[in-house]
Amino acid sequence: MFRLNYKLKSLTLSAIALGMSLSLIAQESPKEEDFFKILKVPAPEGTLLEVGGLAMLPNGSLGVSTRRGDVFIVDNPTSQRPYFRKFASGLHEILGLAYHEGSLYMVQRGELTRLTDLNSDGKADWYETVASWPLSAHYHEYSFGPKITPDGAFIVTTNVAFGDQEWWRGESRVPYRGWTLKIYPDGKIEPYATGMRSPAGPGVLNGEVFYTENQGDYMGSGGLWHLEKGDFSGHPAGLSWSELPNSPVKMTAAQFNAVVDPMKNKDANGRFIKPENEVNTSFITLAEAKKLLPSIKLPAVWLPHGIHGISNSEPIVIPEGYWGPFGGQILVGDQGQSKIMRIMLEKVNGVYQGASIDFRSGFQSGVLRMVFAEDQSLFVGETNRGWGSAGDANEGLQRLVWNREAPFEMRTVKAKPDGFEIEFTKPVDKKSAEDLTSYMISSFTYKYFPVYGSPPVKAREHEILGVEVSEDGRKVRVAISDPQQYHVHRISLLGIREAVNSHELVHSDAYYTLNEIPSGDKMLIKPKPVVAAAPAAKSPAPPKAAATPAKPAAPAIPTETEIKALLTKNTCTACHQKDKKQVGPAYVDVAKRNYTPEKIVELIYNPKPENWPDYATPMAPMPQVPREEALKIARWINSLK
Repeated sequence: MFRLNYKLKSLTLSAIALGMSLSLIAQESPKEEDFFKILKVPAPEGTLLEVGGLAMLPNGSLGVSTRRGDVFIVDNPTSQRPYFRKFASGLHEILGLAYHEGSLYMVQRGELTRLTDLNSDGKADWYETVASWPLSAHYHEYSFGPKITPDGAFIVTTNVAFGDQEWWRGESRVPYRGWTLKIYPDGKIEPYATGMRSPAGPGVLNGEVFYTENQGDYMGSGGLWHLEKGDFSGHPAGLSWSELPNSPVKMTAAQFNAVVDPMKNKDANGRFIKPENEVNTSFITLAEAKKLLPSIKLPAVWLPHGIHGISNSEPIVIPEGYWGPFGGQILVGDQGQSKIMRIMLEKVNGVYQGASIDFRSGFQSGVLRMVFAEDQSLFVGETNRGWGSAGDANEGLQRLVWNREAPFEMRTVKAKPDGFEIEFTKPVDKKSAEDLTSYMISSFTYKYFPVYGSPPVKAREHEILGVEVSEDGRKVRVAISDPQQYHVHRISLLGIREAVNSHELVHSDAYYTLNEIPSGDKMLIKPKPVVAAAPAAKSPAPPKAAATPAKPAAPAIPTETEIKALLTKNTCTACHQKDKKQVGPAYVDVAKRNYTPEKIVELIYNPKPENWPDYATPMAPMPQVPREEALKIARWINSLK
């Protein structure tokens, strides 16, 4: 009897423990990897897939082009044993691929090429130059595309070169470098727009031309631009050719330099001085420059550097009916951080704008190209060589597969006259949604100058004035103090919970680029209740003097939560990770140098690239990081020894 009771008690205790364990598991909020799984596409041994282009064929096969000049056709690409066959080879840095009317089209460094299999033997036997453009032979003169427009033309974007003495300055040494070109099937090249610096992501989205840009000189951060013929998106190198007869851009380089200082200064020896960010000098923003130079096209969405990528790549539309609540929205890849962001666009006063939000990270190499398969999985083409990325590999072809369950996310963010309306993929817990402390909204913009990138500037916090939660719990309208036109608004919803399981949002931060503030009714804000002042307390007796003065406490090392916030805010995560080499050294490797905290702060403000000769990308000076925050980061780094 004793043994039976003992067993029953043991089983009861085990059941209680199991129930508690399951309860804890149920309360843990799911992550992005719980909904979207990354699978590797097995390639033949010895095949190096530094993917530059992807294209789906009508029969379900996948076209893959590589930076090393090969083109593969992959049959049964979604199966466990896809079959690779080489379709073409001997080409030059293929950074885009498209299927059109029975042929594959690709962009090499200086031409749009058509590949055709005339005898149906599975290999291209006709290589045809559709159109070509000049090269100066500079290594950075990449070309991207093509993307096909509704009228059957091809969109191509071209990189700038870089200077000799002014090695930091983007240059257009031959016609139409730093341009978007529209190329017709008969080979006619139509200059379409300029202002590009490193436009790795041309896209035709719902029939309209878009492209993504990378941070660099004159580019404060990456972003997604909507392009119309004659637009100028910000980088002045391509203006060298704006006075050619067929140029749709009428602004000249002289007109541009009269508004935006090119900062072409020399030292006492007559050598050009690299422009740097100086915190206390006056500056102009891209929106302010547009008032004087109307040809400037503002980005539809800024992608904050170090937060939503560092080398933004291809934008594509999620087809309607795919991926549940996200159908019709836009995905943008990032080469440097090996991840994908999601973008929600809307038009206000005829202008595109919208929000960006993280979507899926953790790819094995830099995300450059994406294409959907018929089974709704997403093929992701990746490359690293020479560019650096967060992934461990130099190349890769992977698939992103949805498990058919909707994550708890912000589905859309839309501008209102006094704030924003947020729609969720699932109903929210109304108590958390009605609590004003669940929301934090701040804003910032960027400098417009020839320095490499820009720190966030004109930052401000916005008071949460009121919220309205829809009856079904799917939408929340948030009113804030003084929304800032032309600023990026960080919308942080750390306190919001899902109604059924009380889960947190998978991604709690969205970044909305507010180009236009819509008209309409503002929220009726209820006055805050007046709280009567408490009676004054009696002054306490003075404390007794200590026998010996207290020893000052050592400066505290930031907690993981605090340091994560500091590293994200100051974009340190764009190039560094705690214990893994990325664009820059891992923090554990910095700690091994035994620098004092003060020396680390000095190196944050004035980096010494010669100290890290194994890293191709030199660190930019970061004088905008507040000294107190830089010291906290330095103390945390040294704690990793």
